[in-house]
Amino acid sequence: MRSPRGLIAISGYLAGRHAPAASQSITSHHSLFFARALQILAQPEPVRLQKLAAPDSGILELRLERPEVKNAINWDVMGRLRSAIQKIQADATAKVVLVASSVPGAFCAGADLKERRLMSSSEVGEYAGSLRSTFSSFEALPIPTIAVIEGAALGGGLELALSCDLRICGENAELGLPETGLAIIPGAGGTQRLPRIVGVSRAKELIFTGRRCDAAEAVRMGLANYCVPAGEAYQKALDIAREITQKGPLGIRMAKKAINQGMEVSDMPSALAVEGECYEQLLHTQDRLEALAAFAEKRKPVYTGK
Repeated sequence: MRSPRGLIAISGYLAGRHAPAASQSITSHHSLFFARALQILAQPEPVRLQKLAAPDSGILELRLERPEVKNAINWDVMGRLRSAIQKIQADATAKVVLVASSVPGAFCAGADLKERRLMSSSEVGEYAGSLRSTFSSFEALPIPTIAVIEGAALGGGLELALSCDLRICGENAELGLPETGLAIIPGAGGTQRLPRIVGVSRAKELIFTGRRCDAAEAVRMGLANYCVPAGEAYQKALDIAREITQKGPLGIRMAKKAINQGMEVSDMPSALAVEGECYEQLLHTQDRLEALAAFAEKRKPVYTGK
């Protein structure tokens, strides 16, 4: 995209070629073009990934910033989410990811239905498959992920939160999968992740009816970890992230792997075998020896992730 200075130069050049014969309407047209270009340049990125500074090194923040549609997910947002996931995967210093919204009253309203109305049936299917794959990639991140939910988390927005390890809600949060009301089903993991979190019967009720629940009910059914006063969900999530970053990073990664993979096997012996394999990978690490030395010396361990 050209810089504002470049746009000024282009606008001036076009106006200059026709001056003084250019009509007022042409000048007006270029003024409108320039104003629109500046408006586009001024818009924030719909997905922003940043690292927090010390003393919160290791904590990454993924923010949704599309206020005009309450963070609704379109193709552009999906692509930016994929790019952010790839950056997190490549960052060896990353320890925890917070997923939050900069839009008051909304975590994410789900799919961008205005864009979807213009899609063919095959394009809608491609969109749903891509979103499903995007959330699966996010779920597969080896480090803990925490959704910070203030306001509405509906449809694909809740499915994004379900792909996180933990969910922290402000008391103003509203969660739901309303897709059956649109004659479809949750198509980005909702029919699979929700029952694994709240149980099959409760998940069927929520999906069949499309009913929304508040933060307090979400905690009672195990859908959310905490319900805190409105506006305080981010601070609670940050406090938890800080606790996690004090632990051995390799241990955290192996704990997540053991839990996730163990939950996918059909019997306890197989699940315990997964746990054993993950434990074995930690036996010869420098961090494990550092933990033992720190305990003996009555000091805090200094982990290096090796």
